[in-house]
Amino acid sequence: MLLGLHNTTLHAAAAEGETTAQKSKKIVPNKVCIRCHSDEDEKIETLDDGTEVYIYVDEEKFEESVHGRQNCVGCHTNITKKYHQEQPTISVSCVQCHQEQWEKQQGESDPKYQRLDVVMQQIDSYMHSVHARPSLADQSKTNATCHDCHDPHTIGTLGSEARADHRLRIPEICGKCHQEAKEAYLGSIHGKEVTEKGNSEAAVCSDCHTSHNIGSPDEDAMKLTITQNCGNCHETSFKTYMSSYHGQVNRLGYTNTAKCYDCHGSHDLRKVDDPASAVHQDNRLKTCQQCHEDAPEGFLGFHAHGNADDFDRYPMIWMTAKFMNLLIVSVFLFFWTHVLLWFYREYQERKAGKGYRPPSEAEQGSGEQVFFRRFTAVWRVIHLLFAMSTMTLVLSGSTLLFSHTAWAPFVINLLGGPEVEGIIHRTAAVTWLTVFMVHFGIALYNIIANRKTFRWFGPTSMIPNLQDLRDVAEMFRWFFGKAERPSFDRWSYWQKFDYWAPFWGAGVIGLSGMMLFSPTLTAIILPGSVFNIATIIHAEEALLATMFLFTVHFFNAHFRPDKFPMSTTIFTGAIPLDEFKHEHRLEYDRLKASGELSRYLMKKPSKAMQTGSNVLGALLIFVGLTLLTLVTIGYVSML
Repeated sequence: MLLGLHNTTLHAAAAEGETTAQKSKKIVPNKVCIRCHSDEDEKIETLDDGTEVYIYVDEEKFEESVHGRQNCVGCHTNITKKYHQEQPTISVSCVQCHQEQWEKQQGESDPKYQRLDVVMQQIDSYMHSVHARPSLADQSKTNATCHDCHDPHTIGTLGSEARADHRLRIPEICGKCHQEAKEAYLGSIHGKEVTEKGNSEAAVCSDCHTSHNIGSPDEDAMKLTITQNCGNCHETSFKTYMSSYHGQVNRLGYTNTAKCYDCHGSHDLRKVDDPASAVHQDNRLKTCQQCHEDAPEGFLGFHAHGNADDFDRYPMIWMTAKFMNLLIVSVFLFFWTHVLLWFYREYQERKAGKGYRPPSEAEQGSGEQVFFRRFTAVWRVIHLLFAMSTMTLVLSGSTLLFSHTAWAPFVINLLGGPEVEGIIHRTAAVTWLTVFMVHFGIALYNIIANRKTFRWFGPTSMIPNLQDLRDVAEMFRWFFGKAERPSFDRWSYWQKFDYWAPFWGAGVIGLSGMMLFSPTLTAIILPGSVFNIATIIHAEEALLATMFLFTVHFFNAHFRPDKFPMSTTIFTGAIPLDEFKHEHRLEYDRLKASGELSRYLMKKPSKAMQTGSNVLGALLIFVGLTLLTLVTIGYVSML
């Protein structure tokens, strides 16, 4: 509160800061003023213009207040006579007084003067509030001055009984202007705690609307402030709210999603089990329909404050969260270990002159290097579309998931706000799923067209088999120097994992995403609690996919010593024959033995193709690593 945070130290500083002119002028002592103004029988005085003025001052309370050491005429500056009935209307300027005292104390190192800095911050907040603006009824007046809210004669020091009493009277003080809001508040759970139980810890007007920088509740800034202030008391509920889509958008600085008071009410807030409460079981659907107009009864099963750490109340949410955490830890425990061991062994072999090393221009001489055609144009385009749509999904999705980070508000503004971000995210998702289905269709067509020769567990099949398990074992033996590096056919076990990951992702991320994208349809078919489950799965699986792609996949394809700084095979479709023999020796031997090898041999890609592939590859890797950095910052900051 503007004057409520003052203490006796502040006004001692004000008294010490009197100018020479003030000292030389005869000042009416407080005891003279008290003679007239402490008469309980004459609390009201009528001025010549008919205005009634409350003139009573409780001497004891005044002396115990923060202004107790201040001369009366220090505030009532136009009073110079003992009897001042004929003097102009008494004027008091709290802002001017404290401004002057603050200016006088500049350069002082004494801590007692530092209180004025706090006061000036409060004054600055007040001057930008709706209270300091001109009244609509009378533009010559402000909506509310300091003394409309604070009785300057009884402002208590910090921790005093007067301060606690003033807090309990705040609803009445605010209610002088905001009568309708006051009546609604008095019937609320907050109001009853204050008025019936005298609970000074219960929320009063200033707890929600702030003390000084009070804005219009129609303005976004104030909506965000009020929502944030709810969390000052309701910490657990606020935490679960902020983990929801509604809260994530709110934390990014936007107000187009539900806020605390949109569901629970504002001044007339009731307990959940109160039949008049907006979130009572009988009223909750109507409350949801304020935003979700066609919301069916299935919405009632949704846990708005479902807590993944509370097994007793939300067992399914708890189990889902723990399963996804276990899945993430298990996947990365294996594959990051695999990456580190692989890097070490491959690096050691390169130092020893073993393994594959691409020939230099001088070593190639005048002869033309032979390449092996690894990927057709269709698969290269599919990969590019997958990569671009995946990165778009990561950027747009992680901005919401990690809305608490410093980078998220910048990105959401760059994308055009949460509504545009939603369009971008869903467009990328549709693109991703469409490409996936096209790929699946082509693969199915090829299997049917070559059904006489295709073998489900053959060397060209992506289906994992027992040989893959043997290859994993042999690879780890190589890691520890117990065996030679195993040879692979067309697809290695890690390439098969990379391939099947999108199938898992399409099923898990895609299905959960569609549930969240179409809540009305989902709630018609399934109970509302599925939204809580889908939200966890969608976010955690997306996080798993993101971290895997930009660490494990990038290492396997680009960053291991044999590939560094990157491989462009997926962009050009071609791989040097020597590198192909090193990576896929079994396929090379098989094709050579069958006489089919010549069908796949080709010239070196054109300079334009290679340059374009280098640029495209570098750009995608840069974007991927940037996204990985942002996601890592977001994830670590949540721990």
